[in-house]
Amino acid sequence: MAELVAERGDALVRYATLLSGDEEEARDMVQDALAATFGRLRNGFEVEQAEAYVRRAIANRFLDRARRGQRWRRIAPLVGERERLDSGSTLTGERLDMAARLQRLSPRERACIVLRYDEDRTVEQIATELGISAGAVKRYLSDALAKLRGILEREQGRLQREERSPGGTS
Repeated sequence: MAELVAERGDALVRYATLLSGDEEEARDMVQDALAATFGRLRNGFEVEQAEAYVRRAIANRFLDRARRGQRWRRIAPLVGERERLDSGSTLTGERLDMAARLQRLSPRERACIVLRYDEDRTVEQIATELGISAGAVKRYLSDALAKLRGILEREQGRLQREERSPGGTS
């Protein structure tokens, strides 16, 4: 376990942060996943094999937490989500903006997007990792990309209006 944490710990935390949007929660998810994974694994696993188990455990913990907190997220204002992301996070610039956008997706959509575009996984790998069909992964990716496209278009329109207005910042 020490070897995995030393070699891939930061990458695991980044992965969990993109899923959860909160670095502190991400660190907790990684810690829980490591404890659960290494509590069951026997010695002799290579770092790459152990990392795959831990990543799956992180995704499962994220989805479990998302289900438990679903009621709260329905009433939490988006501004509050952005403030939570901004406070103390090591994400910067475009990654912070994208992390905020990802928070507007459903947990499964977010997991599929992060695995596909940040972790560069294939549809089949994502399906295996999340325990769903390849068709479901494709649907989640399609829906998520459509939502993200809409979010980006609205943001761009808002910026253009601000630039054209007399009080704009151009």
